[in-house]
Amino acid sequence: MSLYRNFINVGVLTLGSRILGFARDALMAAVLGTSPAADAFAAAFRFPNLFRRLFAEGAFNTAFVPMFSTALERDGPDKAKLLASKIMSWLVVAIMIVTVLFEVFMPQITVFFVPGFVDDKAKFDLTVFLTRIMFPYLACMSLMAAYGAILNTLGRFFAAAFAPILLNIVNIAALVPLAIIALDNPADTAFWVGVATMLGGIAQLMLVYWAIRRANFVPKLGLPRFDPEVRRFWILAIPAILTGGITQINIIVGTTIASGSNGAIAILGLADRLYQLPLGIIGIAIGTVLLPELSRHIGAGRDAEARGSQSQSLLLAMLLSMPAATALVGLATPIVHVLYERGAFTPADTIAVSRALVAFAVGLPAYVLIRVLQPGYFSRKDTKTPTVFAGISVVANIALSFALFPSLTYVGIAVATSISAWLNAILLAIFLATRGHFVLTAGEWAKHLMIILISLLMGGSLYLLGERGASYFAATRPVLVQIGVLGALVGFGLILYFTLIHVSGTQRLGLLFRRLRRSR
Repeated sequence: MSLYRNFINVGVLTLGSRILGFARDALMAAVLGTSPAADAFAAAFRFPNLFRRLFAEGAFNTAFVPMFSTALERDGPDKAKLLASKIMSWLVVAIMIVTVLFEVFMPQITVFFVPGFVDDKAKFDLTVFLTRIMFPYLACMSLMAAYGAILNTLGRFFAAAFAPILLNIVNIAALVPLAIIALDNPADTAFWVGVATMLGGIAQLMLVYWAIRRANFVPKLGLPRFDPEVRRFWILAIPAILTGGITQINIIVGTTIASGSNGAIAILGLADRLYQLPLGIIGIAIGTVLLPELSRHIGAGRDAEARGSQSQSLLLAMLLSMPAATALVGLATPIVHVLYERGAFTPADTIAVSRALVAFAVGLPAYVLIRVLQPGYFSRKDTKTPTVFAGISVVANIALSFALFPSLTYVGIAVATSISAWLNAILLAIFLATRGHFVLTAGEWAKHLMIILISLLMGGSLYLLGERGASYFAATRPVLVQIGVLGALVGFGLILYFTLIHVSGTQRLGLLFRRLRRSR
């Protein structure tokens, strides 16, 4: 199946997951708002997610996919399955150790992650309680990500991309009755959502396990053994763990600093969900497909094909992420108002979340570019260079967060996150070019510059139209009218953007559609 077709297949499923995620977050905002219970749940949910990205989606995928792809290309399925079995046995042991340690020492660890909660005993205790409920979610997600990596390398993208939809379905099923019943104690609501999250994790794992059984590729787990292949894996994985750890420090720093301001963690979490929609559809979908694609080409010595895959990926990433970023900036307030403002979520909360969203959106293209550029290193089994760049970006993020928080509070954290992302993306691009692995031609530079200009024009137009039509988003207007007007604005932006992209010759839509229809 063609590269673009795989991008779209994964992206559409991710879109479905993110839309359901919005429904979940809208219900969450309605029942919890930006209350202390909302802060506690947001902080608690970040614990397992942090280590999931570190162990599973981070180090495991980065080190495992290139090795597994090469084994599959050169040695065949049996040797590749044996390699997966040996490496996954180590992953399971690592996850078990981390889970047990965190469950035992959760109060002490929580002090480190959210020191601002210590003075509020009720919020602190609730955070510890919720984290203990949800931390085993890490084991489910780590195994799911590992099975998903194998399926993706085999070209079977559906199950791993569909699995997050199950989590949102389970959470929504729990939140709907909670919104109707309206429990007096928000902590009780947070508890039941935490239980639903754990059940959703189990459902996700069951789905990908079923898919990998159908593919007849279930790795056999056993006692971890150290051999040359495992040694090679750890040589690649340890820098990747450091890279993932450094990247997650950005989240920890933001959470730690934000914990000193009431409601800040919940505000940043809601804004983060909004810009994660295009990041998930574009960046994660491209990164998911590109790493095994590049690894297969480079493992087989097909350098020209590898360069072509990365060039196509970069063009598609810019073509979609730039207009998404400028649209989020231009329509930040209407988007937050329509999606969240109801129940416990007030107009003041809308203003707060929209400001954070604008700051996050500025960094959206950078995050997508990181997803496109990092596979250029990982597929060549270079995990050290991205580690250095991630370290530089996190130092910048910490310094900027501390410098900006006193004056900009939570917005300062979002600004620091975006600036550090751009720094990381620029470093990755420069060093890929200096090594001769990936250099843009003059024609490609012209296309990317035109995408930026057209995106800015579209974003400015949406902002002006949103200001002129502000009365349609008044609280007195029916919700369906507000949704309709927001949909019309988004539709206008899409038509304007793609018309200008086509007319300018930046990307002929006919050629794009032919690539999407192509099976190979």
